[in-house]
Amino acid sequence: MLDLRNHLSGKDKYLFGCLLLMFIAVISVAFIIGGSDDFDIARREILLRRIGHEILLQSGDSTSRVLPVKKMAENEYQLSFENAFTFQPDLLVNTTQRLLAKDPLAHDYVVNVVNCANASVTYGYAVSKNKKDDIVTCIGRTQPIGCYLINIKFKPRGIIAAKDGYFLGGLLFLGLVGFVFLRPAKRRKALPDSRHTDLFTLGSMSFDAEKRKLMINGMTIDLTKTETRVLRIFALSPNETIERSRLQKEIWENEGVIVGRSLDVFISKLRKKLELDPNIKIDVIRGKGYKLEIGA
Repeated sequence: MLDLRNHLSGKDKYLFGCLLLMFIAVISVAFIIGGSDDFDIARREILLRRIGHEILLQSGDSTSRVLPVKKMAENEYQLSFENAFTFQPDLLVNTTQRLLAKDPLAHDYVVNVVNCANASVTYGYAVSKNKKDDIVTCIGRTQPIGCYLINIKFKPRGIIAAKDGYFLGGLLFLGLVGFVFLRPAKRRKALPDSRHTDLFTLGSMSFDAEKRKLMINGMTIDLTKTETRVLRIFALSPNETIERSRLQKEIWENEGVIVGRSLDVFISKLRKKLELDPNIKIDVIRGKGYKLEIGA
């Protein structure tokens, strides 16, 4: 019982340690992902301001300000400007593609240039990671000077995927915890108890198969390895006939050689060592084998 408790205690400590390490790992990944997202988003806003700066330079304005980038939604940003300006659609497309290529999360996005006066879309286009899905029209037509807002909406692949990865990681962790604690315990095959399989009472004698000894009235009789193996087979089935072929097979088969008269020799030796108790004897059952008879 004590060994079993110690075994369970060790197993519990092992499981607890593994789960604790996994929990720490998941939390660490969450912080890494979170930190990476914050950095990439801050970097994206700088790139957006750079887009506004180059648009003003292309329109001939090198003095007015690009106003602070406004975050309209989770993946949507708005560029606004201090003064009115003009823009060329082809330059706008090339500028956004060149600068946003530096953003690892900006694979797909839609750009709309909105007129401040009536909120109508003056010009728009879509850029995709797969170039054949790009939608770019009306290139080469210079737009009139006016007040414009530039809205850029990103496909929520990068940021959401990172969050989904954290969420899925948490689900996998919880699933593993559930599997460990809720799965049916696998039954272990019961191991033989040496106290029952290696220690026998034969009449007034005690037979210790592990120590290869016979004991009676304070006397100890040593047995050879082979004598012990033969006697153990008899002790497991007292008063039952054991076939000669079975004895030969179990005792000598692993050694690769079975000598017909060897069994008779060891039986004879065992008889002499057992004769201290007249109620114990090994009888020959003609045509069958041997029997260990234990009298009352």
